[in-house]
Amino acid sequence: MTPTLAQMAEAFARRDRAFDGRFVVGVVSTGIYCRPSCPARRPRPENCRFLSGPTEAEREGFRPCKRCRPGEVTRDEAAVAQALALLRGEARPVPLAQLAQACGYSPAHLQRMFTRATGLSPAAYGRALRQEAARTRLSEESNVTDAIYAAGFEGPSTFYAGMEGRLGMTPSAWARGGEGVTIRWAMAQTSLGPMLVAASEKGVCRLSFDEGEDELRARFPRAELRQGGADFAALLQQVVAAVETPSSKPDIPLDVAGTAFQQRVWEQLRAIPPGETRSYGQIAAALGQPGASRAVGSANGANPVAVLVPCHRVVQASGALGGYAYGEAIKRELLRRERED
Repeated sequence: MTPTLAQMAEAFARRDRAFDGRFVVGVVSTGIYCRPSCPARRPRPENCRFLSGPTEAEREGFRPCKRCRPGEVTRDEAAVAQALALLRGEARPVPLAQLAQACGYSPAHLQRMFTRATGLSPAAYGRALRQEAARTRLSEESNVTDAIYAAGFEGPSTFYAGMEGRLGMTPSAWARGGEGVTIRWAMAQTSLGPMLVAASEKGVCRLSFDEGEDELRARFPRAELRQGGADFAALLQQVVAAVETPSSKPDIPLDVAGTAFQQRVWEQLRAIPPGETRSYGQIAAALGQPGASRAVGSANGANPVAVLVPCHRVVQASGALGGYAYGEAIKRELLRRERED
């Protein structure tokens, strides 16, 4: 999870090495940036800026501290990078013991480091990579079984167990662009303007403003679209209430699909407390990929269910609102409501 500003301030104050690599601190009065664990005397709080990593810090004009050398990769960071490369290079699962031996660490220590850096265990990260490969293969292969094996799964049973609740549709339906899936939808009037809500049997698959049936059909070209319905009306009321009061955390089921990276970004978005914001760089750092700010921005923009996955809580490093698919006015209003609730 992305550390809050309070957590970063506390980590910096106690020189917590566990947060090294997750953010850096720019000191306005000296123009340098440091690791959280830097042994140097602490500056005044008002002179501190918390940044996602060296790339953002140097873009903002800070230079690296000569004592803690925040721009250099530590042995731990290099080990995590090596483990990531090994996982990405293998289609099959890589045992933790094999990863640890290659990286020169004990299995338990590598597991802790990897999980802290990426938010997932090595095993979970490997599964996410295979799930992403499966989605790609299912869109290309006519034979579902061939696609499952090509993605690195040992067989259909392990594929179905690993993908349950994540793919949102059966593999065959996914391969045929949603064919056979029924999606109910409706337009609702809200204080933010007309809103489209669509849901499969599993949950909400689209929430957007200023869109209609044509846009929905373009997104799900082979699904059966049906308007409303009694069962859908209750879900629609829940969604409208969540939009009108964005600080609430309603238990609304979602049916969204994305790459492994997109899903990790969306999980980070849902972890941001109402009323708070994060920069693209901070989210990239929390994912263990501090140089991936642009990729985070792309994943943020690909979010199919606005508000329910709160992409409006992501802002620029300077604090400026930044872009929003449905306009700055809606983004500003959502944040205002959250801060005032």
